[in-house]
Amino acid sequence: MIKLSLVVTCTDRKVARPDAALQARNLPRGSVGGRSIDWQKRIRSAITRGGPALPALTDLYRGDHWSRARRLTAVAAAAGFEAQLWVASAGLGLQPVEPKTRSAPPYAATFSTRHADSVGASAAENAQWWSHLQAGSGHCTLEELGRRGPVLMALSEIYASAMEEELLALGALGGEALLIGGMREIPGVHRVPSDAGLRATLGGTLTSLNVRMAAMWLEHSRDGQLTSSATCSAWAQWAAATSKPERYNRVAMSDDEVIAFIRREAAKEPALSRTRLLRVLRADGRACEQSRFANLYKRSMGKW
Repeated sequence: MIKLSLVVTCTDRKVARPDAALQARNLPRGSVGGRSIDWQKRIRSAITRGGPALPALTDLYRGDHWSRARRLTAVAAAAGFEAQLWVASAGLGLQPVEPKTRSAPPYAATFSTRHADSVGASAAENAQWWSHLQAGSGHCTLEELGRRGPVLMALSEIYASAMEEELLALGALGGEALLIGGMREIPGVHRVPSDAGLRATLGGTLTSLNVRMAAMWLEHSRDGQLTSSATCSAWAQWAAATSKPERYNRVAMSDDEVIAFIRREAAKEPALSRTRLLRVLRADGRACEQSRFANLYKRSMGKW
């Protein structure tokens, strides 16, 4: 069987609320490199103290995206690959998801620049953070994975931007590399942009779309190759016949209804960010304009 590396992004939904020390918002001000060193010390300290009480990496994350990501290895096996799942994390670097053998503490760190737990204030700072994090904590690089065999990546725009240097190095190898989602074309990497029109068939939320597309790509793989002409043709024909423009017909909500929703969801999962809460609301078929939601969120959480 051909060995395949599957790389997915992490999610802000964790199994538990992180300690204050492991929330990027509580890092001291300073250079990206200095903050990264401080952050890595905090992660290592938490792992040392936590021992067996820490969740396994495979169980650290929650939500539709992660549930679908964990199923990718089985889909890849059915397509004839021996697959290993990797998670790209703004808090941990690139790590293998090995059931019950690798653990990590709940944390809050993201490349979303407007988030309270942003690790960088710009795309350039995010890229610097990723480089420092990988040098100190990452288990592997995309280039190293590419030397082992084909690599399939399901990455959001912000992660692909932060990891672009590694993507370019992977593409330069000349091996099989497939990017679902991403931000732009990378020489040597076959890219399939996210297509919201496929959600009518694939289902799920927008946050899990790239992973669902990756699974469907594997189902269309031919000849035991990830990006052969036969595989690319099979995908193109299916996607062209399947993709449908999304029509939003969400139900409007009053201020009181939005506030009740925010308080209810925040009580269930205190670690959910404002952005994530709005995504959950819209995924349920309800409507609220972004700035209005932000104001109601502040009112609901007492953050005026």
